[in-house]
Amino acid sequence: MALSFTSIPKCPSSSRLSQYGSTQPPLKSYNLVTIKCDLKKEPISGDTNGSSKKLEIGSPIIVIECPKLLKTAASVPCLISNAGLVKPGDVGRIVSRKPMDVWAVRLSIGTYLIDRKYFKPLDLEE
Repeated sequence: MALSFTSIPKCPSSSRLSQYGSTQPPLKSYNLVTIKCDLKKEPISGDTNGSSKKLEIGSPIIVIECPKLLKTAASVPCLISNAGLVKPGDVGRIVSRKPMDVWAVRLSIGTYLIDRKYFKPLDLEE
């Protein structure tokens, strides 16, 4: 997302108020600044682990490090300790992407929210 600032010259004092016989003093002039955010479509790539393969919904992944805690991807999430539920080498599929590089991953034991640093895309040609 790109952020740009634009400065607009001072707003002229309102002379319309004096046209209608208003007793109020003219409005003060202010400098206005507008902020514009542009959303640029960038591919979601998995460059954090040196992989150049793009992650998409439905992409197969392999767990490379087991997280200490797991959060379920249910409508009411539950945080549980990973007591051997998810192990390195487990294979799953991406279900959705969440903020902060967290992904909902469907594994054989359920769907969990897993940080990107704990898995890498699975190359099916290997």
